[in-house]
Amino acid sequence: MTQLPPPSAKKLGLVIDLDTCVGCHACVVSCKGWNTENYGAPLSDQDPYGAEPSGTFLNRVHSYEVQPEAGPAQLVHFPKSCLHCEDAPCVTVCPTGASYKRSEDGIVLVNEKDCIGCGLCAWACPYGARELDADAGVMKKCTLCVDRIYNENLPEEDCQPACVRTCPSGARHFGDLADETSEVSQLVAERGGFDLMPELGTKPVNKYLPPRPKDVAVPAQHLEPVAHNGKGFVAWLDRALSALPGRTN
Repeated sequence: MTQLPPPSAKKLGLVIDLDTCVGCHACVVSCKGWNTENYGAPLSDQDPYGAEPSGTFLNRVHSYEVQPEAGPAQLVHFPKSCLHCEDAPCVTVCPTGASYKRSEDGIVLVNEKDCIGCGLCAWACPYGARELDADAGVMKKCTLCVDRIYNENLPEEDCQPACVRTCPSGARHFGDLADETSEVSQLVAERGGFDLMPELGTKPVNKYLPPRPKDVAVPAQHLEPVAHNGKGFVAWLDRALSALPGRTN
């Protein structure tokens, strides 16, 4: 079985803002694209255009309807990938040592040359973050784009995970969560960032920022117009819509 290294001085991970994630799946697409082109082996798909397509993804987005104690129900988009846990059960259960945690930055990786595809790591992971690549016969997972973040040939702004670089709403943040002065640590402190299922004791490095309560929407008829006596196409459109039956100014 693989042994975990001592806690690392650097803890690289993600902070995901559930308040600003719009569920567009851009992070899923960019992750799939980058890792299919640059992973040890492409992330395969089975019957992609058939009746029952399946494939290997290192990042997924789930959507849930949540009812707060006060206020209207909210739709929360929940991105999920490997959380690079400090006490990673996927590592300690691996019979070949293929699954390991880096001592220099805390990133959890898989050495595919040693992986036998037994699936024990997927069974041990409480977050469902491991996937078996059916074509390659090995387990795959989020690497935090380790081939990007240390790549000196890339521009500085690209030396971050593909999902972070791509997110159009700025919901994903990357950095050192062991550094209290880092942007990600400050976000966690200011917004009450939390661990996913902390009761399991895995100590995930990745954190989530909770969604803010949503205000009750104000009916359109109670809103003040932004401008009076407008001109051009927008003014014409406003007059046309105002003339519709049931529309009040």
